[in-house]
Amino acid sequence: MMQRELLTRWATDAGFARVGVTPALPLEEFAAFSDWSQRGLAGPMTYLTDRRAAVRGNPRHLLSTARSLLCVAYSYTGPSAASPDFDDAGRAWISCYAWGDDYHDIVKKGLEQVATRMANAWGAHDWRACVDTAPLLERGYARLAGLGWIGRNQCLIDERSGSWFFIGFLLTSHELLPDSPPPDRCGTCRRCIDACPTAALVPNPAAPGGWELDARLCISTLTIETRGSIPEPLRAAMGRHIFGCDICQEVCPWNRRLLRLPEPDRAPAPPRDGIVSPPLDRLAALTPQEFQALFRGTPVTRARYHGFLRNVAVAMGNSGVPSFRKSLEPLARHENAMVAEHAQWALERLAG
Repeated sequence: MMQRELLTRWATDAGFARVGVTPALPLEEFAAFSDWSQRGLAGPMTYLTDRRAAVRGNPRHLLSTARSLLCVAYSYTGPSAASPDFDDAGRAWISCYAWGDDYHDIVKKGLEQVATRMANAWGAHDWRACVDTAPLLERGYARLAGLGWIGRNQCLIDERSGSWFFIGFLLTSHELLPDSPPPDRCGTCRRCIDACPTAALVPNPAAPGGWELDARLCISTLTIETRGSIPEPLRAAMGRHIFGCDICQEVCPWNRRLLRLPEPDRAPAPPRDGIVSPPLDRLAALTPQEFQALFRGTPVTRARYHGFLRNVAVAMGNSGVPSFRKSLEPLARHENAMVAEHAQWALERLAG
């Protein structure tokens, strides 16, 4: 079989929806990334700006013998699978990528499986599997590998599967036939820009498509990466989001026109009970042990317990449900000052 046919078969067997290849060379977009991060737009995501930032634009910093990057796409369930409870003002919104088991382990195991089959077929090779924890400009390399273009919402978009997928990389010393990047198909559309409640997509004529992300304003950053207080002017716009946000993907025509449920044998682990659209008052009452028991093994634990309660308090304040005062009052007396401050804000908002 031809090389591409084998790679496609091995990637499909490992659960991946797409596969592409690009040479392990320095990335031209690294200069734009450096400018973006130096202007402070990464916000609290210091892992993008610390000592690791300098190595993100060259995969050979991660594997000196790398000659190719094998890029894969792993589909996950989009909001079309949502419970009807999402319209219930008393329920929380958790980004759909976090409904099941942590994708890092799932994608990495699939990449390891592909690496083994490459070795069996073509001989031993140096390799390294990377998800999104390795210092690599994933979207830039995935674009070069033909998996999609980078849309105005800054997501990687494929015209066949939208943007509901994770990306992973296999750095290998094998030299593989490269793919070509697809054209940008956003056209004049700006639905993601207009739909963002916090206006986190900001104009920059020098950026691809003329727009870039100010992560300091992004609901995903605020609910997941921010460790301290959420700026008060942004809280009301966060709605009932307690972990992440899917708005800019949900409104994208390339997602809305597609059936976003992957086939059962290609889907990640099914959503956990109690994670899809959970009641806010139940979440507000969780102890640290109950929080760990409910969300163990999912991405939600990244918010940490007190950050999670902070997010729940903000969501309650935005819910317009007067009965939530009963749940907020204990949080307003919480021993953690950050939780207490946000709960007090929520009480005042409900009263107002």
